[in-house]
Amino acid sequence: MIGDSKETKECQRKDPMDLFHSGQVVKICAPMVRYSKLAFRTLVRKYSCDLCYTPMIVAADFVRSAKARDSEFTTNKGDHPLIVQFAAKEAQVLCDAARIICPFADGIDLNCGCPQRWAISEGYGACLINKPELVKDMVRHVRSQIDNPKFSISIKIRIHEDLKRTVDLCQKAEAAGVSWITVHGRSIEERHQPVHYDAIKVIKQSMSIPIVANGDIKTLKDAENVHHLTEADGVMVARGLLANPAMFAGYEETPFQCIQDWVDIALEHGTPFTCFHHHLMYMMERITSKQEKKVFNVLSSTSAVLDYLNDHYGVG
Repeated sequence: MIGDSKETKECQRKDPMDLFHSGQVVKICAPMVRYSKLAFRTLVRKYSCDLCYTPMIVAADFVRSAKARDSEFTTNKGDHPLIVQFAAKEAQVLCDAARIICPFADGIDLNCGCPQRWAISEGYGACLINKPELVKDMVRHVRSQIDNPKFSISIKIRIHEDLKRTVDLCQKAEAAGVSWITVHGRSIEERHQPVHYDAIKVIKQSMSIPIVANGDIKTLKDAENVHHLTEADGVMVARGLLANPAMFAGYEETPFQCIQDWVDIALEHGTPFTCFHHHLMYMMERITSKQEKKVFNVLSSTSAVLDYLNDHYGVG
């Protein structure tokens, strides 16, 4: 489960809340299934990302199975500040997961935003925005059972059609001791519709804790615009970082040095080929021709990818 675990425990832990008190907009890598793993977090941290989330982990599996813990969560001493995102629907299960993870991470996040059918049918994810008392109970339990006052408990939500319900949910979570709230500015039903940044602003103005804006942020300029539109304390990015892991450092497209860094980090971490290759496909989307993509996207081994990068870009 834990790389360099002894060193991780002993390293000087940062309080993630300090980021929100710095006066700067906090730049955050979103939880992404399969993608926001240790190697990718290591890469984006090199390019001005302030805070990283793990992919969503089902808390019940994590608590029950050592095998699940080993496959779902790895970290090391440079992987901070780090938030572990859990899917949960029972307060004690979330507390048990938080207790296990506490020595190795800086906080946990409760997923209340995943709109996928499997999650909602299991009682996880976005259906929780319709259960404010349960969310409040889960936050309160973690707050009371984790001794470390610097260990954060946050939630990530979507919005309701009736925004008053979202504000009510957020205020209940705040009263229970939530550290901050990330708001994806779409409803459960919305996928590619424009993000309701005005709704995020209403929520921000109704709260005294930090609010993070999420949705359709592709460049650093987008991040700055969303901050101005919403007054949010932080911005969380998913696909924009997949396409350009250096975007928070101000690069308009993925620089070749970032591709080289990914190759080095992924090889060092033993990243499985499919994940290694998919990240490169995302990163090179904007800088390769259709013909180049046809060749690159069907390569089937690490050595073939390294040869291609070396031949075409002097990378590798």
